[in-house]
Amino acid sequence: MANQKDNIDDFKVQTAKHPNMGSAPLRPHSEQSKDRLSKRLSTESNGTSEGGVGSSTPVEVTALEESFRRFAIHGDTRATGKDMHGKNWSKLCKDCGVIDGKNITLTDVDIVFSKVKKKSCRTITYDEFKVALGELARKKYKERTGEEAEAEVFKLIEGKTPVIAGVTRAVASPTVSRLTDPTKFTGSHKERFDDTGRGKGKAGRVDMVDTSGYVSGYKHRGTYEKKVNK
Repeated sequence: MANQKDNIDDFKVQTAKHPNMGSAPLRPHSEQSKDRLSKRLSTESNGTSEGGVGSSTPVEVTALEESFRRFAIHGDTRATGKDMHGKNWSKLCKDCGVIDGKNITLTDVDIVFSKVKKKSCRTITYDEFKVALGELARKKYKERTGEEAEAEVFKLIEGKTPVIAGVTRAVASPTVSRLTDPTKFTGSHKERFDDTGRGKGKAGRVDMVDTSGYVSGYKHRGTYEKKVNK
């Protein structure tokens, strides 16, 4: 009890020295760590360093590097956009038209990827990415110089984003179409639909008594009423 009383007295003294202390509650240490981590990731993504030289001047991201980042994080929620694995590298070359099926094939793309990446890594960095594009450019545009070929390949990729495949459509099956086509129904099921395939409702489910006075199937039904009305 004595220790608790001393703690209360100390708190009152601190409050008297710092009147605004109670207006800002202390945050748990885990939340403070999360804030520091998110701030660090934000500064890294903007190309700045907290407290360092030039921290107020973010590094400009080129259109080519922006496309690299978009393809690098495609389909992977844990990706940071700083490196790219082989699957997304192949997708980039396919979506951006680098692969033409003649000078550049999917096999060429895989060979270049294995050539530029480090032996112990399964991904490539942005610098290695540009080296790989240079390899493909010289093979794709053989009649041009190295710089001109690289510039043409860069244009194919700049500003591009991954192509999202469309929704898969259901394939029409002969079995399903037969079960859903009223014109192919037989027996009592056929009586439930008219010639256009529209359901008759209650008339197709219940035997309705015909009180018209005509024989069933008579072709000139209703002609007598027309003569009488005239």
